[in-house]
Amino acid sequence: MTDRTSLLAVDDMRALDLAQIRSALGEATPAAYAKITDHLDENCLRFLAHSPFCCLSTSDASGACDCSPRGDYPGFVRPLDSRTIAIPDRLGNKLADSMQNIVSNGHVGLLCFVPGMSETLRINGSAFITDDPGLLSMLEQDHSIPDLAIVVRTEQVYLHCGRALLRAGLWDPEMQDLAAEVPHAGQIWASTSGLDEQVGELIDQNVRLGYRELY
Repeated sequence: MTDRTSLLAVDDMRALDLAQIRSALGEATPAAYAKITDHLDENCLRFLAHSPFCCLSTSDASGACDCSPRGDYPGFVRPLDSRTIAIPDRLGNKLADSMQNIVSNGHVGLLCFVPGMSETLRINGSAFITDDPGLLSMLEQDHSIPDLAIVVRTEQVYLHCGRALLRAGLWDPEMQDLAAEVPHAGQIWASTSGLDEQVGELIDQNVRLGYRELY
């Protein structure tokens, strides 16, 4: 729990403006800007074809933000052309936070990962939700057709350097030992929502069965 002392310390911190931030960081090199494009080239298409996971960032009309994990078989983020991608909406918690945000503010950002690769692919653009039958049929997986899909028109596309993942050691096998120190999903959900611990144990059992069976 955060105590009042730490809150006061945060309240006393100054918020920097852009000029002060640039003074601390300096300017980006021309090469850093040159790598940013508005479309998916052949290298980006190959990256997406091997990517089984991405994070989708959205915000509502007031600017309140959300970041949602999305995962499936490699290539589930489907390019429709060099400026458009589609993301199937698979079985989830039905809160639809990302979709609600997209309806009120279509600007989105994606961060796509390939296991074992330290670089990530960043895609920013404008999105909408569709139930187009032709597209949904194209996104069929394991004999399951999604009810909805998110379509993104790309505005910025670029490969992000791997420093963050290298510092984190994200793909290092020994880092998986950290999971043993974290409460199980059922424990966390039971604690935050006031559920009975036995319900939490049932949630853990379902997790162990694997979400793939719940497609």
